[in-house]
This record gives sequence, structure tokens and C-alpha cells, in this order.
Amino acid sequence: MFDTKFAIVLREDLAVWQKLNVTAFLTSGIVAQFPEIIGEPYRDSAGNLFNPLSIQPVIVLSADGPTLSIIHRRALERGVTTSAYVEEMFSTGHDVANRAVFAEFAPDDAKVVGIALRAEKKLVDKITKGARMHA
Repeated sequence: MFDTKFAIVLREDLAVWQKLNVTAFLTSGIVAQFPEIIGEPYRDSAGNLFNPLSIQPVIVLSADGPTLSIIHRRALERGVTTSAYVEEMFSTGHDVANRAVFAEFAPDDAKVVGIALRAEKKLVDKITKGARMHA
């Protein structure tokens, strides 16, 4: 149904609250990059209006730290713009601080705990190879 795939890969050892937090932040980055992914508003049978949601399913995967680093590197090598969240961002409290701590790291030393991408299906499958469906 879709030529693209929207995938999020989370580091498997995160606490549940961290996984949920990272997923929310990473999703917002993909939506910002691809606003066309958002559908029409929802309306229930009583006429109440609700926010629109993504028109495309989101696949949530998990991987260990080394595999997540490889996935990060593959995305960069293939020129795929991603949403990424590094471990140090858990200790900040706002966007400016998040971007400042993110900027302190390069791909080789970043402790990536989550990454999201949307690209052609086969490319996403190649980049995320080694990750598995989140349980």
C-alpha cells in the first residue's frame, strides 16, 4: 500500500517510560520532515472532532546498543535524514538544551537510544537490518 516505510528503532534496555518518551519525540521529527503523512481529522458519531493521525503505519523495532550504532551509521552513509535521540537528552528539560547536548557528539561517540526514519521500503529494511520487532 505504501512505497515507503516509517520505522523507529529503540535501544532495548531503556525503561518503559524512556521508550515511550523517545518514540513520541522521534515521531514528531518524522512528521515535521514529511507533513504529508498526516491525514484528515477524525470525528466520532457524536460529532466530536479529534486530531488527524498518521496515514502510514509505524513499525517499532528494538536493538542492542551496538546494532543501533550500526543502524545510525547506515542511515548516514545512505543519506537518509533521521530523527535521533541520544542518551544525554534524558537529563535535559527543553529543546534548546536537547540540541546543545546533541551537538556535543559525532556519530562515532553518540550514545543513540532511538532513531526514526521514513524512506523507500527496501532502503529502510537494509538500514534497520539486525533490529527486531519490539516486544
